Amino acid sequence: MRNAERGTRNRRVGIVGRDRALLFRVPTSAFRVCLLLAACTPVTTRPDFLPDPQAPRLVLDAPAARVTPEIAALVAAESLAVERVNVRDGYVETAWYDTRSRRSFRGAGDVPDLAATVKIRCWADPYVPGQTQLTVETVSRPRYDPSRTERDLEVVVPKTHAGRAIADSLVAALKKRFGIPNSAPSAP
Repeated sequence: MRNAERGTRNRRVGIVGRDRALLFRVPTSAFRVCLLLAACTPVTTRPDFLPDPQAPRLVLDAPAARVTPEIAALVAAESLAVERVNVRDGYVETAWYDTRSRRSFRGAGDVPDLAATVKIRCWADPYVPGQTQLTVETVSRPRYDPSRTERDLEVVVPKTHAGRAIADSLVAALKKRFGIPNSAPSAP
């Protein structure tokens, strides 16, 4: 007997040439589940940590898909090397940048002046339709310790740091380019 809606059989089928293909039949419900799981991939280029709660946040009057490429272009215009950028995920990260010598460093251990070196990370998250909540995190590393992860050693730079001035100029350029909505929440 056959269940027509599932495509399965309830009893054993004799081995006949035309029925061999029916023995290896996959139920349609399992096929749909496999398709659903394949379509929902959890792969992202964002780091596995959230931005620091002290990082400034603002709401821009543009969708994240428009804001992220603009951030990458502004970072490159400031002579900072972009380490990671993904428009779909709304994430931009610079390489380590020495504010005194105005050079970027790709490696974590290659930085000569830890006090003056910063990394800028931007998270562009959808807020409401047509708006983006942007978080700009500017961090430095007070010391180098290869036994700990890079994130464990990072601290948010104070407002008087030269790296914070670069991040503030990026935010000002984004505000000028996209504007902020009238009902935007205030930054913490």
